[in-house]
Amino acid sequence: MKKHSKMYVEALGNIEKNKEYDVTEAIKILKSLKTRKFDESVDLALKLNIDAKKTDMNVRGSFVLPNGTGKTKRVLVITKTKANEASEAEYCGAEDMLEKIEKENWFEFDTIIATPEMMPALGKLGKLLGPKGLMPNPKLGTVTTNVKEAISNVKKGMVEYKNDSYGNVHLSIGKLSFDEAKLEENLRAIVAEIVKNKPTGVKGTFIKNVSLSSTMSPGLKIDRNSLGL
Repeated sequence: MKKHSKMYVEALGNIEKNKEYDVTEAIKILKSLKTRKFDESVDLALKLNIDAKKTDMNVRGSFVLPNGTGKTKRVLVITKTKANEASEAEYCGAEDMLEKIEKENWFEFDTIIATPEMMPALGKLGKLLGPKGLMPNPKLGTVTTNVKEAISNVKKGMVEYKNDSYGNVHLSIGKLSFDEAKLEENLRAIVAEIVKNKPTGVKGTFIKNVSLSSTMSPGLKIDRNSLGL
């Protein structure tokens, strides 16, 4: 059995196990718990009513949170044609950068943005980039000819969401230091975005369960009605 920290157990005592909290109340409780020495992320978990084994039932996309994520992301742009648009990225190059990744195991970046002509070369590094969630994808806005806008979106707080094999979606919606109103705005915005991308084959309730936690806290169940679900 996993042994939890004293602070976790103490936090657990402030949360009613089977209660479904109003979203505003849940955020207030999270922020009232004893904090760690670092700025914890606030994490959202959704249980979707999908069959994740069916490709057409999978949910995946990207979205710029209204108030950002509170994280600074380092961007690598892979391009031969749009280097002039990559001034706001930390790194930019073409085959030279791919060689650095492959031969030096270099991963001093958080996101790759690529122009379409570079995808065949990037595809050869799929076994390196895929497991780390770094492979650019048109659905996520990271394969594009509009490099400047893509960099801006990442810097402003773009999050990627994708269901796992059990139909769950996990993502960060900000930091515990954020104002309550900003956390709630981010949460409501990303939930609305995911609902907008509900697969056509879903029958009945799409989002079955919602929970919210910080990096080191227990999860709080959210009343779906308070999110308009």
